[in-house]
Amino acid sequence: MSSLARSRRFDLIAFDWDGTLYDSTAIIVRSIQEAVRDVGGTVPSDKEAAYVIGMALIPALAHAAPDVPPEKYQELGNRYRFHYLQHQNDVSLFAGVLPMLNDLRERGHLLAVATGKSRRGLDEVLHSVDLRGMFDGSRTADQTAGKPHPLMLQELMAEFDVPPERLLMIGDTTHDLQMALNAGCASVGVSYGAHEPDAFHELKPLFVAHSVAQLHGWLLEEA
Repeated sequence: MSSLARSRRFDLIAFDWDGTLYDSTAIIVRSIQEAVRDVGGTVPSDKEAAYVIGMALIPALAHAAPDVPPEKYQELGNRYRFHYLQHQNDVSLFAGVLPMLNDLRERGHLLAVATGKSRRGLDEVLHSVDLRGMFDGSRTADQTAGKPHPLMLQELMAEFDVPPERLLMIGDTTHDLQMALNAGCASVGVSYGAHEPDAFHELKPLFVAHSVAQLHGWLLEEA
């Protein structure tokens, strides 16, 4: 084992996508609200809509709009996709994400994405922001189980033969941190995404970063 490998605390770093690497929280919130309005439901507040970010799409929409009947879920999902697609080119990676990812790759970390997005949605956005080849693996909610179920992380650990203590999950929601806890992995929270960080403490993240720059610095020192 090289000295670099010995100096790493984590072999695999898994990132949530929306609100962690990708500045899309506001557009997702607006798309949820417009979709619920379209099908005649009670429009959720910004906070209520932001809470479900990171969950699989239909469970997220059902949680955000409890008065919408199940027979309208397909229409609700279609309307969400319609509104999101109108604005998907208006969002981008948070400033500083690419240098951070490049530095982690240079240090020899395996990088993965664990997201509530669909496989199609993640593949499209990875192509559009020219991140092909940056990530060694990924899991989406429609491939496995939605957060906070640990299956995404369990599958990534199996794929790369990494034990729980060598995987770090980074995310902006309690769903991300609970998923890590359920999988027996460490986590780091970021406060600049969908959830207020007050609820993070009980989920025992190693650190809460208030900016990408702060996250970058912590990872280089501690990961």
